[in-house]
Amino acid sequence: MDLVFRQARLDDAAPLMDLALAGGKIAAIAPKLECRGATEIDAAGRVLIPGLVESHLHLEKAFVMDRKPNRSGTLLEAIEVTASLKPSFTREDIEARSRRLLRQLVGFGSTHVRAHAEFDPAQGFTGFDTVLDLRREFAGVIDIQVVAFPQEGILKTPGTEAMMVEAMKKGADVVGGIPYNDSDAREHIDWVFRLARDFDKDLDFHQDFHDDADAMSIEYLARLTIAQNYQGRVCVGHLTALGAAAPARRKEIIALLRDAGISVMCLPATDLHLGGRKDETNVRRTLTPVRALRDGGVNVCLATNNVRNAFTPYGNGDLLQIAALALPACHLGGADDQASVLPMLTTNPARALRLPNYGLEVGKDADLVLLDTQRVADAIIDLPERSAVLKRGRIVARSERRVEYAF
Repeated sequence: MDLVFRQARLDDAAPLMDLALAGGKIAAIAPKLECRGATEIDAAGRVLIPGLVESHLHLEKAFVMDRKPNRSGTLLEAIEVTASLKPSFTREDIEARSRRLLRQLVGFGSTHVRAHAEFDPAQGFTGFDTVLDLRREFAGVIDIQVVAFPQEGILKTPGTEAMMVEAMKKGADVVGGIPYNDSDAREHIDWVFRLARDFDKDLDFHQDFHDDADAMSIEYLARLTIAQNYQGRVCVGHLTALGAAAPARRKEIIALLRDAGISVMCLPATDLHLGGRKDETNVRRTLTPVRALRDGGVNVCLATNNVRNAFTPYGNGDLLQIAALALPACHLGGADDQASVLPMLTTNPARALRLPNYGLEVGKDADLVLLDTQRVADAIIDLPERSAVLKRGRIVARSERRVEYAF
């Protein structure tokens, strides 16, 4: 075997396990394996999980917070600030900032990332092309799915329609959309669906990013998903307006999302920061209703979205920190709720991104993270060190924390 973990904790209700890797795959799992590995790691009861999956991230906009801050903290100013900055982004600038963030993602245990790479007539394809190149450069370290993302809208921004088609020809993995930032949400949705069908690609929308539920297009999107037989191939990020919907309507929409197989990415770091800015009393959390979605059978994920820019002026790419934030913000801290959170960083986003060989099973890709904690139940609340991060059986990052006490 190439590598063998000895006595790792995979499940709190099961005995410690040995796990053997060969050819980038998980070759064997058992309480005690007789085989030997070229490399052996004594897990000593520490938790071993499948690689974290960052399901919604913007690489090319990271680490620009200090260039032009968002003074009001609103979504509108975040969009305006970023639009004014993008034409100044050079390829070298984008490469440096994106590489920095990708290295941090890997160090924190992410083995897959879906990156929304935007373009428009003002900035061209500089950022998008750079992310495509980084996809190739980092292929053996972290898998990058690239979303063709029209941040400035399609219908209202002449020239973007042709750029969307060109982006798919260049090699985008997913068609992106942002109905709430265009002249007509339904026409926007129709247009990107046609493009997705033309190229047989999945869809990922920035969806209904509002504090109120007055102008949602999620119902139209879900019904079109079913009509187009695209169940299981559509994701939406944000969906904050759903949290403001009346209970009966919210329940109906959640059932529709379940039937359409639409995955929802909750982005707590961004949405808590930007939302509720006009509320003067009892300020809302302005998050998509994670518990109701989960209980209604919808595939729910947690993701980062942005790191240190006008949309989110903090963060470092650590998904466990995102999950720790979601525990109180989404009311997921209860004993019966915490167990549902780790899958929102692992198996749930793997399902949303349709990763074919993901998981802690024999024959799956050996994309793994060894956590410096002894219980799976504590994987988030301990915020443990990522002792080892493996991509297809190869150790790509290690971390160790040492504290010396003077008492």
